[in-house]
Amino acid sequence: MSLHDLDALLRDQDGVVARFQVFAFGLDRDFIRRRLRRREWVQLHRCVYVNHTGPPTWRQRAWAAVLHHWPAALADESALIAHGLRPEEPPGMPSDSRPVHVAIDQTRRAAKTEGIRLRRVVHLNRYVHAHLSPPRMHLEDALVGTASRQGTREAAIACLADGCQSRRTTPRRVADALRRHTRLPRRRFLLEVIEDVAGGVYSVLEHQYLTRVERPHGLPTAKRQRRVRPGRSAAYRDVDYRHIGLVVELDGRLGHELALDRWDDLDRDIDSLVAGDTTVRVGWGQVLNPCRLALALARIMKALGWRGNPRPCGPGCDVARLRS
Repeated sequence: MSLHDLDALLRDQDGVVARFQVFAFGLDRDFIRRRLRRREWVQLHRCVYVNHTGPPTWRQRAWAAVLHHWPAALADESALIAHGLRPEEPPGMPSDSRPVHVAIDQTRRAAKTEGIRLRRVVHLNRYVHAHLSPPRMHLEDALVGTASRQGTREAAIACLADGCQSRRTTPRRVADALRRHTRLPRRRFLLEVIEDVAGGVYSVLEHQYLTRVERPHGLPTAKRQRRVRPGRSAAYRDVDYRHIGLVVELDGRLGHELALDRWDDLDRDIDSLVAGDTTVRVGWGQVLNPCRLALALARIMKALGWRGNPRPCGPGCDVARLRS
C-alpha cells in the first residue's frame, strides 16, 4: 500500500484517521510523529488524528469518536444528525458543544472520554449501517434510543414525530425497533403510542384524555365515538359533550406540529367561539399537558353555558386559576 491509499482513506473519512489504520498501510509510529511535529496532523483523541490544525467540523468529531472506540457506530442523536434528520450545527449552538453519541457492543469495555457518550448495545452489528460514512445505527434504532432519553413525554413523541414526518421511516418500522430494544426508558409508553398510530386507531390517546384530562378535573362525561351523519357518509365524534354543544377531536397522527406546538391553534379555537365554532382539535402535546388542556376546555364549556365547575387535580393545577 502507498501514501496515495492513505490520502484516499483520509478523503473518505473527512480527514480523520486512526493509528491502527496507518499501521495497516505499512507505516509506523515515526511516520505519525513526523506528521504531528510538522503540524500536518493534530490529535483529536488518543491514537486518532485529523489532517489540519483548525477547529474540527461535526463530521470530523463524529469520525474521531467512532474510530476512538472502534468497532463502533454513531448512536442516538448523533446518528440522527448523520442521517440528515437533525442539523449538524443548530442555530445558536456550536457543534463542538454537543457530545458525540457512540454505540459499542455490550460485551466490550471502554473508558469514558470527554465529548463522547457511550451506549452499549447487545448484538450491535445487527443495527448498524457499517458501509455509511461515518458508520451509524439504523434510523429507527437511533430514533427510539433518542426518544426514550428525552426529558419529557412530549419531547419523546416529538422525536418520533420528526422521523415519521420526514417520510424516511414509518410508524410500523419504529414500532419494530421499539420491540427489539427491550431496556429503553419509556419503551412501553412509546410502543403503545406508535403501535396505535401504525394501526390507524387512537385508543391510547383517547384513554390518556379520559384518565388524565376529563376525569381528574371534574369535566362532564362525554359520549365517545358517537356515530353521526354530517353528509352522505357516516362519521364518528371522538369526544362529544352533546348537552354542551362541544366536540373534542383527538388527532393522534404523529407530526411535529401536532406534537408540541398546537397551543396557538387551541387559543384560536377559543377565540372563534363567537363565530359558532364549537369543535376543538387537540393532539398528543396537549393531552400530555392535562391541567392546561382541562383549563382551556373548561373555559370553552363555560362560554357555551356549562353550569358545572371543574376541580384541580392536585396542588399547582392550572384549573385552580379558573375557580379563583
